[in-house]
Amino acid sequence: MAKMEVKGLSLARRLYTSRALGLILGLLCVGAAMYPLRPAPWVWGLMLFNGLLWPHLAYQWARRSPTPYHAEHRNLMVDAFMGGFWVAAMHFNPLPSATTVSMMAMNNVAIGGLRFLLVGTVAQVLGLGVGWLIFRPLFIPDTSQLQLYACLPLMCFYPLALGLICFRQAHTLGQQKRELLALSRTDSLTGLLNHGAWKDRLEVEFQRCLHQQPQGGAIALIDIDHFKSINDTYGHVAGDIVLRQLSKMLKQNLRATDVTGRYGGDEFCVILPDMPLSSAAAAMEALRERFSTLGYEQSPALKVSLSIGLAAFNPGHTEATLWLNDADQALYEAKSSGRNRVICCGDGRSRHELLDSV
Repeated sequence: MAKMEVKGLSLARRLYTSRALGLILGLLCVGAAMYPLRPAPWVWGLMLFNGLLWPHLAYQWARRSPTPYHAEHRNLMVDAFMGGFWVAAMHFNPLPSATTVSMMAMNNVAIGGLRFLLVGTVAQVLGLGVGWLIFRPLFIPDTSQLQLYACLPLMCFYPLALGLICFRQAHTLGQQKRELLALSRTDSLTGLLNHGAWKDRLEVEFQRCLHQQPQGGAIALIDIDHFKSINDTYGHVAGDIVLRQLSKMLKQNLRATDVTGRYGGDEFCVILPDMPLSSAAAAMEALRERFSTLGYEQSPALKVSLSIGLAAFNPGHTEATLWLNDADQALYEAKSSGRNRVICCGDGRSRHELLDSV
């Protein structure tokens, strides 16, 4: 219900501008067509009310309604009804009548598509019928030059204003869609890619490596050592601070082309495109060392270390999950051999041992 209320208020604000402009310009069009017919004073009064006061009354009615969305739809039906009414009052003068009907139709289509166009057309026909009963109109086939010029502002400026409003709405919706898509692919705590989004990027990188034969690439799985003990000893708030601190370091210390994500819980993951395994090991070792020296004001006694498993791209693999399994195996070896170290897949060696063999 709250979502519908917000939607209704947003619709009312958008229509307030277009309705006020359209009815003021329509007042010129209808007034020029009605003047030669010498209408009664009450018709002039109704015309002025419809053109000058109704837009503000309609907006307040919708804004104060418990269901603004439905109230605004009723307002649109009143607009359509009055459009048909003025067509009959103008004795079907061709250009003013066609302009009025077409502008109403354009508005209804922009708001609610073909369905709303049909509903609006029914309201117009009802208004036309009431006007027919009141004015008993004769058909006036000629449009004077004055009436022609009086119709031009409505024909020129109202479509422009309506188009601008629709463009702004489409732009806003597009921006919201992009933001929702980003949120759906982002971990809320760390701001990094979530598990699914990172694995999608891994698949893309794996296919690129298969088909483009790059210089090399590596992936890293990073585990915060004894993270459950951190939560149990220092509390979950401290655990969240550690997670955010690691994500911050990943963002600051890796290349712009590297892809970082939170794999789940206390595990993080990194794709390092076009990077040899030795360079990737050096980068992860530097990260491990910097992270182990961090202090935490909230918990001065807290010291945290990382275990990191690395795997280079293997052209023999047929699936990206096999590449990920290599990194997972290296991480398991890092944790089982004492933690707080970087292990590369396939040889069980630490980063220092790897560099010594190069």
